[in-house]
Amino acid sequence: MNESTEPNKRYTAIKGFLTSSAFIKPFLGIVFGAIAGYLYYHFIGCTSGSCAITSNPYTSTFLGAGFGFFLVSSPCARNKC
Repeated sequence: MNESTEPNKRYTAIKGFLTSSAFIKPFLGIVFGAIAGYLYYHFIGCTSGSCAITSNPYTSTFLGAGFGFFLVSSPCARNKC
């Protein structure tokens, strides 16, 4: 009987974490940051190829995702400045 209730407990714990703000805020920061990074590459990026960050869409997207994560996870975002 214990084996049948164990998956339900794990499912509830995973569902609880995925719906908590500890997961959603950083996840949305990463997603919106990645979108912003790609849009920066697409509309403003470097056309000559000499710019290390904005000449490559992968680099620009990755750095945008990191910046988005930093914005929502920084100590100042949690009022601990």
